[in-house]
Amino acid sequence: MIRPEAARALRRWREPGAAAALLGLGLWLGLRGGWVMAGVGGALALAALSWGFVALRRLRFAGAGDAPGIVEVVEGQVAYFGPDGGGFVALRDIVEIALVAGPAGAGRAWRIRPAEGPALYVPVAAEGAARLYDAFAQLPGIDMGRIAAAPEAGVTGRLWRHPARPALAPGTTRALD
Repeated sequence: MIRPEAARALRRWREPGAAAALLGLGLWLGLRGGWVMAGVGGALALAALSWGFVALRRLRFAGAGDAPGIVEVVEGQVAYFGPDGGGFVALRDIVEIALVAGPAGAGRAWRIRPAEGPALYVPVAAEGAARLYDAFAQLPGIDMGRIAAAPEAGVTGRLWRHPARPALAPGTTRALD
C-alpha cells in the first residue's frame, strides 16, 4: 500500500515525529486554561522538547541502513553480525571509538577498540547501528554532540578515548601497563 522508500522514511522519522506530536499535545493542554492544565501541558512540552532534541541527534547519527550486517546492544554488550565477520565488545571494556574507512570498501565504519582483543568494525549504515548512540552515551567523558555529528560531517579518526585507561600503542591490541 505504501512504497518501500516512503515506508523507510516514515520509519526513520517516527521518533522525531512522536516527539513533535507530544509537543503539540503539551501546547494544546497548556492553552486549555487554568493553572493545572498549563502546568501539565508545560511539563509535557518540556519533556517533548528534550525527547525531540535526542531524537534528532539519533537521526543524524543513524545511517541509511543499507550496509550488510545487524547491530545489537544487549545487557551492556555491543554485537555486530556481518556476512564477513563480526563480534562482541562489552561497554565496560571499550577504550577507544573511531570513525574509519570500513574494511573491503564497505563504506565508513565505527572502530570500537576493547582493552584486550581485536577491534570491532561496525558499518555506520548497518541495520540497527542507531542503537550505538545510546550505548556510546553510557561511556565516561564522551561528547555525544561530536559523536552524533561525525558521520554526517565526514569526520574520520579517533573520536573518544577512555579517560582512565592508557592509550594503545599503534599496532597493539592490549592496553599498555
